[in-house]
Amino acid sequence: MLIFLICIAALLLAYKFYSPFVERQAGIDPNAKTPQARFEDGVDYVEVHPVRAYLIQFLNVAGVGPIFGPILGALYGPIALVWIVLGNIIGGAVHDYFSGVLSIKEDGKSLPEIAGHYFNIYFKGVMLVFTAMLLFFVGVVFIMSPAGLLSNLDYFEGSILANNTFWVLVILGYYFLATMLPIDKIITKLYPLFGLLMIVMTVSIAVALLISAPQLPEMGDIFAYFDHSHYNNDLLAPNPDGLPVWPLLFVTITCGAISGFHSTQAPIMARCLTNEKYVRPVYYGAMMSEGIVACVWATAGIAAFPGGYVELKSILDAGGPGLVVNQVASTYLGVAGGIMAIIAVAIFPITSGDTAFRSLRLTIIDAFKIPQSLRNRLLLAIPILIIAYFMTKIDFSLIWRYFAFSNMLLSTSVLWLATKYLFDRGSFHWIVSLPAIVGTCVTVSYIVTAGIGLGLPQSFSQPVGIAVGIVCLVGLIMAHNKRKAITE
Repeated sequence: MLIFLICIAALLLAYKFYSPFVERQAGIDPNAKTPQARFEDGVDYVEVHPVRAYLIQFLNVAGVGPIFGPILGALYGPIALVWIVLGNIIGGAVHDYFSGVLSIKEDGKSLPEIAGHYFNIYFKGVMLVFTAMLLFFVGVVFIMSPAGLLSNLDYFEGSILANNTFWVLVILGYYFLATMLPIDKIITKLYPLFGLLMIVMTVSIAVALLISAPQLPEMGDIFAYFDHSHYNNDLLAPNPDGLPVWPLLFVTITCGAISGFHSTQAPIMARCLTNEKYVRPVYYGAMMSEGIVACVWATAGIAAFPGGYVELKSILDAGGPGLVVNQVASTYLGVAGGIMAIIAVAIFPITSGDTAFRSLRLTIIDAFKIPQSLRNRLLLAIPILIIAYFMTKIDFSLIWRYFAFSNMLLSTSVLWLATKYLFDRGSFHWIVSLPAIVGTCVTVSYIVTAGIGLGLPQSFSQPVGIAVGIVCLVGLIMAHNKRKAITE
């Protein structure tokens, strides 16, 4: 129990004491006119109260990622909790905060446009490809996962509601409306309520686990990770399949620790905030909250099953993370609570999927300077959603692997973009440049050995990733010293 409470406390303390330091580096100006005030259009630039903005941002970025990813990451044991907390504090929350800062400072523009401003047209093109690819994969994943959850509910057995294609078409229909309509017609009205639902569900699961879980991890299990003979509970020992923590754990759990997808959602609320001072509670606060959700579900995967790793692995093999959610919710919250939790977990990815497709539309419109007419929105939305439908016929695990890798790749790119922003300001850039280097190491290590990458032996992973990271660090130090010499 202690390790779980320490994890939650660490996230809260980081928001209290570290986030103000991060904010001081960003050049926030409470007196500046925001994009919402300058470009009010009734479609995307619409005034939103900061509390609503926080709940919408939280729901936009959370989705199913901080639930499914940590459940899969639980196969690595309690070390998953360490990665979630450290990744969130050092990388994820800072990444999300500067995604919001950059967007609100640049008229609410999308990432590729911002990249073109701070670097050049080539980096803009790379970011456009990365961003569009990730948004599309997110949208597809967040069609497939809720459709699978809803069609597999026992209550729908024997009816059309048990048909996966039915739910895919229903979700696509909703995505079409949410992508096309002004933001204040659906998103700003319903999403704050759904955000509260996620908070209530997360707290309910956490309390139930703390009271009833058979094998909560303790501090000794973290320290014993490097000495397998001293585990408090053998069921919590590292997985017997020998899955390598580096780099697979870092790619398996992205949402909750650090996620490039979040940066693609930044322009949505950056176009709606009425003051720059709200960037920290909305963006940093939403990511900290997602870290808490991730800790709860990682703990559920580690501690909720009497059979430990073996039982969790068998459930994942039988029905994936969705089945784990089903069993945890039903076991710890009863029938009614289980139904509420499962429906909630189905709603959450839908609310991220629709904003993913909306962000994809905004990204394309920004990149090619397309007018925001109804006709143009239709011409963009319809072909994107048709292609997405056919992508749902592909194996979910393959789509998830591409999603997870592109997620880490984009988050690293955004950290380098934030590094350039702080470097130009003469601020303390190490708060983003150091996690950018770590992200580069992880990304390179993964693509060297992954089946979707070069497919080289695992022994190549660490040295190649570390070598690239060292090159980045040396280059950054040289650039830092050169700038310092010029300013002096």
